[in-house]
Amino acid sequence: MSGGWRVGKAALAALVMVSGAIGAATATARSAGDGLAPFRTEAELRRFLADRAGGAPPFAPQPTAVAEAAADYSGDVQEVVLTGSRVADPSITNTQVAGVDEGGIVKVHGDHLVILRRGLLFTVSTADGGLRPVDAVNAYPPDVDAGGDWYDEMLVSGDQVVVIGYSYSRGGTEVSRFRISPDGRLSFRDAYHMRSNDYYSSRNYASRLIGDELILYSPLDVGWRDDPLDMLPGVRRWTGDAEAPFRRIAGPRQVFIAPQLRRSEDGEIDALHTVSRCGLTAPELSCEATVVLGPEGRTFYVSSEAVYLWTSDSWRTWRDNARDDTPESSLYRIPLDGSRPQAVLTRGAPMDQFSFREDPERDLIEVAVWSEGGGDEMWRPEFTEGAPALLRLPFSRFGDGSREARARDYRLLPDLPGGEEGHNRFVGDHLLISGNAWNSRDDTSTGAVMVVPVEGGRIETFAFAEPVTRLEAIGRDALVVSGDDEVAFTTVDLSRRPRLADRYVAQAAGESESRSHGFFYRPDPGSRDGAAGLLGLPVNRTVADRHDYLFSSAADMLFLRRAERRLSELGRLASRADGAIEDGCVASCTDWYGNARPIFLRGRVFALLGYELVEGRIEGNGLREIGRINFAPAPPAED
Repeated sequence: MSGGWRVGKAALAALVMVSGAIGAATATARSAGDGLAPFRTEAELRRFLADRAGGAPPFAPQPTAVAEAAADYSGDVQEVVLTGSRVADPSITNTQVAGVDEGGIVKVHGDHLVILRRGLLFTVSTADGGLRPVDAVNAYPPDVDAGGDWYDEMLVSGDQVVVIGYSYSRGGTEVSRFRISPDGRLSFRDAYHMRSNDYYSSRNYASRLIGDELILYSPLDVGWRDDPLDMLPGVRRWTGDAEAPFRRIAGPRQVFIAPQLRRSEDGEIDALHTVSRCGLTAPELSCEATVVLGPEGRTFYVSSEAVYLWTSDSWRTWRDNARDDTPESSLYRIPLDGSRPQAVLTRGAPMDQFSFREDPERDLIEVAVWSEGGGDEMWRPEFTEGAPALLRLPFSRFGDGSREARARDYRLLPDLPGGEEGHNRFVGDHLLISGNAWNSRDDTSTGAVMVVPVEGGRIETFAFAEPVTRLEAIGRDALVVSGDDEVAFTTVDLSRRPRLADRYVAQAAGESESRSHGFFYRPDPGSRDGAAGLLGLPVNRTVADRHDYLFSSAADMLFLRRAERRLSELGRLASRADGAIEDGCVASCTDWYGNARPIFLRGRVFALLGYELVEGRIEGNGLREIGRINFAPAPPAED
């Protein structure tokens, strides 16, 4: 990263003026229509993909096994029939959107906790006030060599446990379904492969669950194939045959592209961004897919009504855009009711999924964007930089993808000092953005948090003597977690003019989880605006091992109480693990999604700490351990 890639306010102002002029002219020249136009025929799509994959001339495809398997594809997606769900179990996951569950490592099913770790599924009974390990099975199909696989996310729907993974050895996203009985026993049901490249993100989750519908994001690189249509999304039921054909789940009429990319020979087409919707109640997994062609940079967000997908030319700056007057980003809105996708041309790039918030009551989507960013693939969010802006985009701006967001839709924001390893979060009527700055003279970092009223008004910026590591919502207020050789919790009162309200510092500790699911806040029953409640966050006991959470299960779960908007330590539930456990791990042997979670379930308090599950009881102003189990698998037998 060169020092010259930050964008000044003058360049940003010029960009927005250009954006407004282009958007107005384009809107006058042609109507946006109802939505995006898909490719019409297989021949049209085949020619386009062949040209972009390698410049080869159109050809008559060979009758490959995949082509034969898809020969009867009608061009219309199959109907997904969803049945009514039973009353949902309480959520124990720190989700971004209420009612939209996210794939995680621990879920609840009746009286049982279901846990995914290191390629295994476990169930633990919490019935009758106790803790008891019940079952453990491989998180992958029988008779599979899972040595090259990662099993990252898990969801529970009715009597099914669904595991989402990625196989480097067989290639593609894996969806495995398990049945869970009322007594917590697990049994493998079936598994499916979906054509995909690696979906991993350091912040986002590939899967969502709304009712009984599984929603998956997966990228597919554009590259040469014998038949270009073999790039399209496909699903196959796993039968043990790694060469079995895929059944295509999207045809030309489910493939969309922004008009300026379709017309231009120089437009960057690197990926087929795929959003799949699968009905989990069908005897066989029933999926449909929507595909967006575009550059590799991507960020997606799932609301209760739509999937939003932002595609961008990786690391292209707004200065570049302002110079050649060509927007290189598009925001797609893919409704969950099956209606036609829409798009709008945009500038810049969001940091991660928390850069988005849908506001259906105001008929708009709000997005925090930066001048430089590469989307949320791998660890790219940590390197988002440049000048920030708040985009408040009315739904009426969406159309066939030919119009650009208007100048007045963007609100330019001040730069934050440093701006490294930032975070962002919408809380109530405010957007919070954090950034950190490193001082090379004394090898220290400081942080700053900007609080932006989304409907206009004075922006407040607060300085922190340590780097900011997390932004969270606690009721109607916000929480800033920061620290280097300590973990500090600072509340931001958003009831009137934003102000720092309270601060609690855990000495000689380091935050041991970066994932959003590592934190949870449970408002007290009857608490007005969530002003009182409990929060949990895993911390390492010493500063030296605070970055070793991927490889060690030793940690404390720190619990704080919030009462009358004041924070106090309730207590800690600690792991007794000392070093690595010999568990004979076969697959997914690094905890890329972390291994510790605070759990609040039906008035009880738990800490998941690696292979340990610990329960605490609140007594007065403290927390006392009352139960503990270790559900680690037996070590492998010696030869």
